[in-house]
Formats: sequence, structure tokens, C-alpha cells
Amino acid sequence: MKLNEEYVKFLGEGAYSFVDLFKYTKSDGSSFHAAVKSSDDENSLLKEFHILSELKGCPRIIQCFGNDLEEGFDDKGNRVYKLLLEYASEGSLSDFMNNCVDRKLPDLMIRDFTRMILQGLVSIHSHGYVHCDLKPENVLVFPCGDSYEVKISDFGLSLQVGEVPDHWKIEYPFVGTLNYMPPESLHDGVANKTLDLWSLGCLVLEMYVCKKPWIGFIPEDFVYILSNGNPPEIPESLPCDARAFIQKCFSRNPKERGTASELLSHRFLRQEKSKLKMISPFNLLKFKKFLNKLLRLKNFL
Repeated sequence: MKLNEEYVKFLGEGAYSFVDLFKYTKSDGSSFHAAVKSSDDENSLLKEFHILSELKGCPRIIQCFGNDLEEGFDDKGNRVYKLLLEYASEGSLSDFMNNCVDRKLPDLMIRDFTRMILQGLVSIHSHGYVHCDLKPENVLVFPCGDSYEVKISDFGLSLQVGEVPDHWKIEYPFVGTLNYMPPESLHDGVANKTLDLWSLGCLVLEMYVCKKPWIGFIPEDFVYILSNGNPPEIPESLPCDARAFIQKCFSRNPKERGTASELLSHRFLRQEKSKLKMISPFNLLKFKKFLNKLLRLKNFL
């Protein structure tokens, strides 16, 4: 079915690509919006397309449209390749936090988002991949009823389990973004699933303390910090179960971090289930009935 394409606005750019919002109208009059990621690096975008195609249908992973990349030209007339993706109207988790007072998220929302991100990692890892660049900029926020849901995006740096990235070098021993990389990435650059769990710990910590881990440090500092196995500092003010969860993600021995599936059963996330049970529709209904009785009694008196 042929689509009519209409440019809406510029959304953002990364090191090797830029993203625009387009409205697509079908011949039957129906339409949808898509975030179009464009790059002149066909191989990188094609790799991301193939990974997303394997993960199609996974609810915590950004979805792509179409059966292949599209080709076009940028505003300078250069050939670019395009990947059509789900549009997240709330932007990235980083954008979402920036729109909150002091970048502060409610505790229950942090737990809920953490669970969703872990569910995404379970899907990624079960398909034999490591995301390698998990951070707030690569988690997208979608409205969902009267709340929000998140999905993992940007698989440009993703690798198969056990793979070593081409860009890894002794003088720059980082697989992904420095602030979110674990100590073992210094040794050989091998992508293991536990790498994403350390990054998750950094991300959860950032949601609580409202600032990036290791902010203000330069690349040379990270080599020294991580070679000693030091994680970012976890404030004592955090809830006890949140501290325990982050500490688990920051285990110096990668095997002690467990798996994404195991972390879903951590008490940090189980606690929220019990809290949600307290305000389940059934209990909420009972509360409303009780409130109505009080109001009738007040009117009677």
C-alpha cells in the first residue's frame, strides 16, 4: 500500500544519525506517525533493522515498520538510509526526567519503569544480544492510559553475546557510553549480558539521584575508576530495597549480578506489586463505597 509522507518536525540527532517525525497517510485515508532515523551508514542502520526485526512483537522493545530500510536524501542532497520506528510522544526517559521538577520521578514510577526495562532486557538477551548502550537517552516513554510505559531503543551499538566491537581499543576500552560501562569492559571488550545489568544499575541510580553517574569526570578518569572496580556512590537516603537492587547490579563479579529474569524477582520490584495490590480496583471500589456511606451519614446528621 502506497504511503503519502509528510514532514512534521525534527526530533533529535546522535553521533551518526538524526531523527525526524513524519506523518504517513495510507490510500484508505488512515494515517500514523513514525520517528524516522536517517543515516548515511547503511551497514549500521541495517544491523539495527535486523535486530529489531528479530525482536518484533516484544512489548518492551521499540517497534520498526516496513520490510527493509528506505532510501532518500538529506537537506544537503546526500543519500541517506531510513529506518521507520514507533513514535514516543513523551520522548526519551532523559527528556521525561528533564520535564519533571528537579528531574525527580515518583518512587513507584521508578520501580515500574525498572521492571519494564528489565522485561525488555529479558527479550534482548533471550535472542542472544547485548544492548551495550543502556541509558536514559535510549529508553523511550509512551503515554499509557493515565500513566506511562517505557521501551528500549537504539540498537546501533548492540552486539551478539561474546562479540567484541570493532571500535574497542586498549586506549579507549569502552563498549558503550562511558558513564554506564562496567569495570570488565576495560579488559577485553567482550559483550556479555551482565554488561547491561551494570548499565541498568546506573540508570536506576540516575532516576533516584536525578543526575548522571560519574558526572564531571573525563575519559581518563574512568580508566582509573573502573580498573579498581569502583561503582558510582549509592546514597544512604535511597530506600533499602532500591539500594540492594542497585548494589546487585554493581557486583564486581559479573556472575553475581545474576540475569535479567532473576532480577525481575528482586524484592525491589516485588514490593511494588504488593503496593499495587493495596490500590487494586476491588479495594478502590470498597473504599469508594465506604466514603459514600460516610457522606450519607454526614448529610443525615
